[in-house]
Amino acid sequence: MKHKHTLAYFFSLIFLLTGFDTVAQEASVQDTLAKNDKFGLRVGTDLSKLARTILQDDYTGFEVMGDYRVYKDYYAAAELGNESIGYEEDNLKVTSRGSYAKIGAEYNAYENWTGMQNMIFVGVRYGFSTFTQETEEYKIYTNNQFFGPDIRTETIENSGLTASWAELILGIKVELFNNLFLSANVQLKQRLFQSTPDNFDNLVIPGFNRTYDDSNFGVGYGYGISYLIPFYKN
Repeated sequence: MKHKHTLAYFFSLIFLLTGFDTVAQEASVQDTLAKNDKFGLRVGTDLSKLARTILQDDYTGFEVMGDYRVYKDYYAAAELGNESIGYEEDNLKVTSRGSYAKIGAEYNAYENWTGMQNMIFVGVRYGFSTFTQETEEYKIYTNNQFFGPDIRTETIENSGLTASWAELILGIKVELFNNLFLSANVQLKQRLFQSTPDNFDNLVIPGFNRTYDDSNFGVGYGYGISYLIPFYKN
């Protein structure tokens, strides 16, 4: 249900962007004006992680994101973040804490009118994470029903874990005010490598999110606010 709401918000923002563009086109009186494209560094933060930190007891996180326009519709992009993610199911409680970095590129498929800097983009990332996983509660399997379930509550810490993944990202960036942008994106991830604790698995990975036994794929999303520091105009 949460992913359905996320996708609904994402596509609503796309429709909102289209609406902004329509208004701008109707208001434009000189289509022949010279097009001044801004080139510079755009930096910001992921608002969804800040919201989860406030609303979720088992989560804290922060991410700094940035992109730089290399040529026309092509951008270099990166994210740096830190997360503590809790995961809990019947007789199992795990918390993963660590930092991650993602680096890659984006292509803007949106044709802007004069003076506009909006984006509908597709991008790729390579992600890498270093983290610690703490198992805080777990159940020992036994087929002897006489003594009941054997549930252990001592904390087992596994540090020095690493993971890497490839990521496909689809999103939009809308200029709300001069050089101030609101963005939204969805991410499809494929795990490439991971180091795991002895006789256990990584259930959540900072930067990658939830893992699954039968798949190397994962998903993610983000809502961001950023500011463009223009270096020059083309």
